[in-house]
Amino acid sequence: MGTYKYSAEFRADAVALARSSGRPVSRVAAELGVNHETLRQWIKTAEKTERPEAVAASAPPHYPTPRTRHQMIGCTTRRDTIGCGDDAEPCV
Repeated sequence: MGTYKYSAEFRADAVALARSSGRPVSRVAAELGVNHETLRQWIKTAEKTERPEAVAASAPPHYPTPRTRHQMIGCTTRRDTIGCGDDAEPCV
């Protein structure tokens, strides 16, 4: 990504100000002399850092790959012409 022009302390203070002020992020960013999208990214990053469980909960569910699915139902050969499981498709 880009170079870090602002200190971590400045970023943390900017995020705190944006959260507590009740003003639009774009206005706070303009007052601080930073791009509004930069401040939005800092806020987003701070939220992810503060609540990692929320990030994990919002991640898409894990779906098994076809190979894993066939292994789970007990298929032992790579190609099974009869098919396996309920889908009656050859193993992959």
